[in-house]
Order: sequence, then C-alpha cells, then structure tokens
Amino acid sequence: MAAVTDPIRLDGLAALVTGGASGIGSATAGLLAARGARVAVLDRETDGVPSSLQAVRADVADERAVQEAVAAAVERLGALDVVVNNAGVGAAGTIEANPTEEWQRVYAVNVLGIVHVSRAALTHLRASRSAAIVNTCSIAATVGLPQRALYSATKGAVQSLTLAMAADHLHEGIRVNCVNPGTADTPWVARLLDAAADPVAERAALEARQPMGRLVGAEEVAQAIAYLASPAAGATTGTILPVDGGMQGLRLPPA
Repeated sequence: MAAVTDPIRLDGLAALVTGGASGIGSATAGLLAARGARVAVLDRETDGVPSSLQAVRADVADERAVQEAVAAAVERLGALDVVVNNAGVGAAGTIEANPTEEWQRVYAVNVLGIVHVSRAALTHLRASRSAAIVNTCSIAATVGLPQRALYSATKGAVQSLTLAMAADHLHEGIRVNCVNPGTADTPWVARLLDAAADPVAERAALEARQPMGRLVGAEEVAQAIAYLASPAAGATTGTILPVDGGMQGLRLPPA
C-alpha cells in the first residue's frame, strides 16, 4: 500500500504569526513549521520563541512598529505567503465595567492590530502564488456571552472585517478567512480562572457550556488555522470556521 501523504502541507511557503509566543499562536507557529513553512513570530515578548522560528518584536497596536517588524520578517523569510492575525487581548465585564480607555486599548489590539499587520503585508502577499490571511476571531462574535461585552464587540468587528477583506482582495489572489474558537485552554483563560473565587467551579462551568463538555485545545485551533492557510483550502475564502465544541450550532438537552 502506498504511503499516505499529508495534503495539508505548506512546503516552500513563508508565514507570519502574530501573538505567536504563547497559546493558540504558539501552537499555530509550531504546526506551520512542522508542515514545512518558514515561520516568523511577531509578539510583544519573544523570549520563549523557539530558535527554529524567526522572532520579531512589536505591539500590533503600534502601526510604525508593525511596519518595521513585518519588513524584518520578510527580509529573514525571503517572502511572505501567509499571515495569521492571532494577537489579541481579553476583557471581562458588562459595558459598565470597562472605562473608555480600556475599550480603546482592546480595539487597538484586537481590531486595528489586524489592520496594521495586514496592511503592512499586502504588498508581499500580492506577489505570492498561495496568499492567505487567517484571523483568529471567537465564538463571542456570534453567541451572546455574559460578562464579555467589550471582548465580544471587538470579535464581532473581526468577523465582519474578515468578510470585507475577503471581498476586497479576492481578485488579487489573497484568501481571507477566520476561525472562531470556543473557550480554549490558553494562558488568558488560565488567568481568568486563577482570578475566580472558585477556579474549579468556574472551569467546570466553562466546560459545561460547550456541548463537548471540555475546553478547546490550542492545538485543535491551530489545525483549523493550518488548513485555511494551506493550498488545500484554495477554494475557501470569506469563511468563518467554528472550533467550539459545538457551542455555536448545537442545542442539546441537559445531561
């Protein structure tokens, strides 16, 4: 029997992953590299980035710093074919809980960060034969979650921005998609749990609201991102791919 080859390969492609030093971004950067891509990680802190990956430091909210970091990444990689806009920050509370300054800060990272990075990358993506942008969105864009007003608003913007970008750049050969993770087992969620009055009960509640009864793994989100970034998804653009344990589409009876 002939050996089965992995169809989701990225051999010869160059990829940039923002927020790639931890969580979903780290899992994605490692997987893209394992699938054959040359990978650069853009993050505010890059000390933990493996030496096998290129590390460039920038805050995605700072447009000038992003321009310099993307240029440095392209110089090291030799090209740019894939951009994974994963950098983001969380926020908890109702609309009363976060001051206006916090709304501006979270929008600057979660929404304008995608604008800054994508805009800096467009010239290089237009020169690629397999250009793809994948944005990390959230189930919060499509499902009303308690105590997540600011975060949900930014992710709703990310989903709409993804669709608009897909329409704008389709004829340039640049595919644009996003993934919508459910509550994932990431450092940010770990910090939320640590701050809870009863971390064990809070984790159980987060797991229970996803029909599969567990948190989503960072590696599972990375697998979805790698597919959307790969030539195997060449006919896929303007797509929102949930990776949420069934949270968006399933309504199961109580256990």
